[in-house]
Amino acid sequence: MSNVSSSAVGLPVGRGLCYLVVAGVAWGTAGAAAAMLYRSSDLGPVALSFWRYVGGLALLLTAHAARGVRVRRRPAAAMTAAAAVAVPESARRRILRVVGTGVGLTVFQTAYFAAVQATGLAVATVVTLGAGPVLIALCARLFMGEHLGGGGVLAVSGALGGLAVLVLGSGGGAVKPLGVVLALVSAAGYAAITLLTRWLGRTGAGADARSTTAWAFAVGAVCLLPFGLAQGLLPHTADPARVLVLLVYVAAVPTALAYALYFAGAAVVRAATASVIMLIEPVSAAVIAVALLGERLTAATVLGTLLLLTAVAGLAVAEARSAAAARRTRTAAA
Repeated sequence: MSNVSSSAVGLPVGRGLCYLVVAGVAWGTAGAAAAMLYRSSDLGPVALSFWRYVGGLALLLTAHAARGVRVRRRPAAAMTAAAAVAVPESARRRILRVVGTGVGLTVFQTAYFAAVQATGLAVATVVTLGAGPVLIALCARLFMGEHLGGGGVLAVSGALGGLAVLVLGSGGGAVKPLGVVLALVSAAGYAAITLLTRWLGRTGAGADARSTTAWAFAVGAVCLLPFGLAQGLLPHTADPARVLVLLVYVAAVPTALAYALYFAGAAVVRAATASVIMLIEPVSAAVIAVALLGERLTAATVLGTLLLLTAVAGLAVAEARSAAAARRTRTAAA
């Protein structure tokens, strides 16, 4: 994760796209890990989110401390050169980044889990992940002047169609109004953190993605603590070693690593493109469900996966071409 800690400013778009793909795949493994945790203990979804943030925060702080030791051992000339390149972020923007991201993550996660409980996994997933890219594309166009063009709109439509086929085709749940409202609230939280990350990445000094993630986890953990206490934070289990390993995995891979990669990538990639690329999460989850959890491979799974991956690949190519054209324009102007 050493490269992730660098400022988003100057991060190549191609690397940002790779970060987002890896983050989406990692997020897709969280559902399988959560399912195994639920089978092995009585841990609830809010308590799981709390420990996910606390564990992720602990790992990031440990990595930050280790990185600090390496920085102190650098030659003075190298440290001076790095300091000359770095552009400090104002206190106001830092507070906005940390609090906005932390609250957005809390709303996103908690409302989604509540939507799953109210209307089922399939409907909650398709509404949350389907509404997110639409909200992001509209807001990015209205407030940041970003537009996808005809090809981008077609890719977003194909991605949403693939998501619907992938999730609902695998067995839908009952559509209940409260669950749909909660899923839309979750989508709004996801849209808010994506747009905030992109806006801050475009309009000012970039921040250390690892630091942003750590502070966001701290805010999220504080917000979730009272709900976790009400639900019960400590799991009861007959297999504590298995539960501990799963909790460490959830904190390390789909949390500390994935969110740091996501915040770094989302700062340099168009907001709508980032949101569609993150739809690779249900593809990853579907593959894991078939390969490891014994679920049956259906035609809906195959078709939905192909539609989603085609849309993601198309948008990634368009984003890379757009970045290359922008670089050529800047070079010509210089």
